[in-house]
Amino acid sequence: MRLLLVDDDPRFRALLRHHVSCDWTDADIVAYNPVIRGTLPAEFLAQGFDAVLLDHDWVGGAGIDWLRDLAARPGFAPVVFIAAAGAARMAEDALAAGAHAVIDKGKIDHELLVGAVAGASERQRLAQQAWRGSSGAREAQTFGGAYIKGYRRVRQIAAGSVSDLFLAESAQAGSLVVFKVTRDMRKSDGMDQSFSRFLQEYEIVRSIKHPNVVHILDLGVTDQYAYLVMEYFARGDLRSQIKGPLPQRQALEYCLAIAHALSAIHSAGILHRDLKPGNVMIRDDGSLALIDFGLAKHRALEMEITDKGMIFGTPYYMSPEQGHGQAVDARGDLYSLGVMLYEMLSGKKPFVADSAMAIIYKHARHPVPPLAESLQMYQPIMQGLLAKKPADRYPNALVVAQVLEDLLHTVKAAEKAA
Repeated sequence: MRLLLVDDDPRFRALLRHHVSCDWTDADIVAYNPVIRGTLPAEFLAQGFDAVLLDHDWVGGAGIDWLRDLAARPGFAPVVFIAAAGAARMAEDALAAGAHAVIDKGKIDHELLVGAVAGASERQRLAQQAWRGSSGAREAQTFGGAYIKGYRRVRQIAAGSVSDLFLAESAQAGSLVVFKVTRDMRKSDGMDQSFSRFLQEYEIVRSIKHPNVVHILDLGVTDQYAYLVMEYFARGDLRSQIKGPLPQRQALEYCLAIAHALSAIHSAGILHRDLKPGNVMIRDDGSLALIDFGLAKHRALEMEITDKGMIFGTPYYMSPEQGHGQAVDARGDLYSLGVMLYEMLSGKKPFVADSAMAIIYKHARHPVPPLAESLQMYQPIMQGLLAKKPADRYPNALVVAQVLEDLLHTVKAAEKAA
């Protein structure tokens, strides 16, 4: 038995868990706090769950409105609605809106709850069985030519020369996921380098267990395709947040999270080499996750270093040595972090120009524009991150994290004093 429980009260969630586990000892109950995570994505159908338990009320939200939305989504899992104590009219409205069953929250009747869950589960089983036998099921499980069971294709996000990105729903994960698939393009001398690099990404990321690094959920290889499944970030990337200067505390918190992620990957012997706001994603709870480990994007101004003398990366965030095709180490990622911190504090990039090569030249030759007078406390960390020579930068991400923590402590103290 697998249930999705939408409610913000941990005590009530514990009560429902108790009732359910009495009859299904191995039940998997996934809690979804709408206050923290917001609305369920519009494309989500909860197809990996037997039923959804939906409370009637929480801070800033009304369950009946959610019910109307969820029940209107074709294929959404059956909803057991938890109505307010003694609210007969609410119960009627919930049934009219499409609830499978309604339970009174005032005094949970164990038998009624268990019966409602069991009935919803059977209804979901039959619905999924019918869907899998339908003509549209195979199409919905096809990604760029690869037929892969267990995932429902929602839409294509992007298409590239190396791989295609899809938004999908995973029955196993019980959530929306990003599905990346690439075709095995063989050459006369062996496997295509881009396909090999695609497979290596899984090996790279699965070796890193850190909250600020993207979670890789699955990898599969067929005769002609390989696919990679990772968590989906409905709130998008950090780039969308930087419309101007960020509050200093927020900028420091973001950079601190990235520094911890860099420390984790560097400790595993991995260089990111394409650190930029577009590769830092935001989860529903506001936490950050670093993505894209070594996959070339093949778009203007977005490249990656794989061979000596070749330039890859994004020039706006690229270290001087990377821009000139020289050897790079972990301090190149620290330089990119410095560019991001500068941008978050000032609202603009330190170096801009009309061409990629002009930007690369400025990174190597031009001094970093000074921050505004009100931001002078950050000038030392800028010097330590954006030094032209790697030897003049901070030695590692742990040291940077400590500096950021000290600055964050100063900012918090100033906020408290104000």
